[in-house]
Amino acid sequence: MTGTIERTKRSDYRRFQQISTRWMDNDVYGHVNNVVYYSWFDTAVNRLLVVNGVLDIHEGTTIGLVVETGCRYFSPTAFPDEIEAGVRVAHVGTSSVRYEIGLFRNNEQEAAAVGYFVHVYVDRESKRPVSVDDKMRGFLESLKS
Repeated sequence: MTGTIERTKRSDYRRFQQISTRWMDNDVYGHVNNVVYYSWFDTAVNRLLVVNGVLDIHEGTTIGLVVETGCRYFSPTAFPDEIEAGVRVAHVGTSSVRYEIGLFRNNEQEAAAVGYFVHVYVDRESKRPVSVDDKMRGFLESLKS
C-alpha cells in the first residue's frame, strides 16, 4: 500500500449495501472485532457484483481472489448498530480491481472505518489470471468516484 487510508464521507460513494451487526460481532471490549470488518468488506463488494449480474459465484468460469487488503479504524461500532457499506472502485486493471469501502454507522456522514481490497480475477479451474470481461468492466467503471 502506498500512502495512508483517509477518512471518507458518505458522499464519496455511489453505491451502498446495508449490513446489520450481530450480537456475536462484539468482542470482550464491547465493540465489533476488527476481523468482522473484513467480512463486511467482502460481503458488500460481492453482494453488489452478484445482485448486478456481473459475478456468478456458482456457475461462472471467473472468480475473484483477494490478493491485498487493508483497513483504518476511526470510531467504534457495536451491536445493535446498523452499518451501510459504501463501495467504490479506485482502479480497474487488465485482471485486477481495487475496491474501496467506507463503513458508516447509524446514518453518520463520516466513515467509522475505511478499507480496501484488490481482487485478481482468475479462471475458476486453472486459477490463472484472466481479463475482466466487458460487462463487468462497464459496471466497475460506473463505481469509480
